[in-house]
Formats: sequence, C-alpha cells, structure tokens
Amino acid sequence: MVEMSISSIRVSLMNYQRVVILKEKIDKRCLPIWIGPAEADAITVKLQGVDVERPLTHDLLSSVIDSLGATIDSIVVCDLKSDTFYAKIILNVDGGQIEIDSRPSDALALAVRAEVPIYADEAVLDKAGLLMDEETGKPITEETEEADSEGREVSEDEMKKMSAFYDFINTLDLDDFDKRKS
Repeated sequence: MVEMSISSIRVSLMNYQRVVILKEKIDKRCLPIWIGPAEADAITVKLQGVDVERPLTHDLLSSVIDSLGATIDSIVVCDLKSDTFYAKIILNVDGGQIEIDSRPSDALALAVRAEVPIYADEAVLDKAGLLMDEETGKPITEETEEADSEGREVSEDEMKKMSAFYDFINTLDLDDFDKRKS
C-alpha cells in the first residue's frame, strides 16, 4: 500500500464533473478518481475548515462510528474494476479491525474528518496512476514511459482503457495544480 494525500479537487470545464486528485506522499504519481458533487463538497468543506450549521452526512457517519466506540484507522483505495474504484474504511473496534466496503468518495470524506491516513493499493496505482507535469498540470504520456512500476510493458489494450483517464484529466483546469486553498 502507498500512502496518499488529497492534492486537489477539480471540475472539468467540459462537463462539470468532479475529480479528486490523490498524490503519493513520497513519489510523484497521482490518482484521479471521479466523484459526485455532494461528496466533492463534503471533502472541500472539511479541507477548507468551513463550519456548517448542521452536520453533513459524513459528519453524521463519523459521529455514529465514534458513538459506537469505534475509531477510523485509515482508508484504502483497494481496487479498480471496469473503471470503478473501490475503497475500504478500516475501523478499530473492540481491540480488532474490521473493513467496511465503501465508495472512495465517501471514504475520503470520512478520512478528512477523522484525519487518518489514506492509502492506495499498488495495483490500483499501476492501473490508473498518472505522472503529472508539475508546470502544466497535464499527464505525462510519453511513449517511453509506457511501463508499469514493475517495468512490465503496458499493453495497447490497457492503454486504451486508460485513455478515458487521460482525456478527462486533459479537460481539467489545472493551472493551480497542487495548491490547496485554506
């Protein structure tokens, strides 16, 4: 597993779809994950320290977990199947751990509230991780870099499957990539 952080949340100028950009804490790979507007707002509200009058859904879930005597240990983006990401919320309960299946967007909204680590499985990063040009904020797509982290050549079929990620990232306004408003 690779520790990640939320680098930014972006909106496509083409279709107003939201994407959260996770970035490796140690290396430079990024993981773009499409999320809904409500989840994007829930993550952004917490990251920007905005106080809301009434608890949002993720605040409620965090409160329920706490009231039941459990704590959130971490979240893991654990799989990618047919362009759908999967995540797990790892809870500490009665001296043990349990894993709860979750959409990544909900898990991330909980992670920012509980201030817990965010991880991505290496296999997910191999499938969907992108290197981003720090100056332009666009994905690096050089033909010479078409190998996964184990040096295995990425097949043409795998590249076609990932083209949707590249196309989507290329429609984002990334002028201030890697800068978080406070």
